[in-house]
Amino acid sequence: MQLQIVRLLTWKIANHGKRFITTSNRKEKTFRKLYQEFWSPKSIHNPPYEHFTQIGDPVLRTKAAEVPGDLINSKEVEHIVEKMIKVLRKFDCVGVAAPQIGISLRIIVMEFREGLIDILPKPVYEARKMSTLPLTVVINPTLTVTNYEKHKHPEGCMSVRGYSAEVERFHSVMLKGKNLSGVENKVELSGWNARIAQHEMDHLDGKLYIDRMDSSTFICTCWETVNAKSGRVEIPFYK
Repeated sequence: MQLQIVRLLTWKIANHGKRFITTSNRKEKTFRKLYQEFWSPKSIHNPPYEHFTQIGDPVLRTKAAEVPGDLINSKEVEHIVEKMIKVLRKFDCVGVAAPQIGISLRIIVMEFREGLIDILPKPVYEARKMSTLPLTVVINPTLTVTNYEKHKHPEGCMSVRGYSAEVERFHSVMLKGKNLSGVENKVELSGWNARIAQHEMDHLDGKLYIDRMDSSTFICTCWETVNAKSGRVEIPFYK
């Protein structure tokens, strides 16, 4: 039922730029194969996904539509946000935009949990000006730069799985938007948290970090393991 409700929401905003893709395979099938398919349950995968969409999916290159005001505190939007939070934590990420789970709406979720501090060495953590950030949901966000000083650090994206590059981002920003209750909020962010916000805002405009990267720094994040394992390495898209 929830997925059906979400499809209704998508239909409502179709005129705001949502893209739909259908594919078909018209190969001839034997009667036996058709009979098996008739009785076998079919797996249906529709957004909002529980995985990250990958570069090449048109949803990542489409400017997301604003969530209509009367739907901001609806069960449909709440369901989408719940999926975003689930995916964010499932993959141990710090930010996710709705297009990354297949929904072309202007919603972002950010969170830098205390436990993520232990993943990186302390000098890296300090150099990148990382700090904890409580779970933050922003609907129809707007971003204003408050400190134009730029910093260049490695940046990755779960929608360009397995790669990273150095990207320049502004030091501080102001993020404004509504929460799930429809209340207008504003958040001041600096350092790495400001980078997260800028990265996720790009997603809402159909942009990826590779559009802003220093291309000479673009790397496969597991290149050393590829060599050590004689190429027998797989990049997972599911956890």
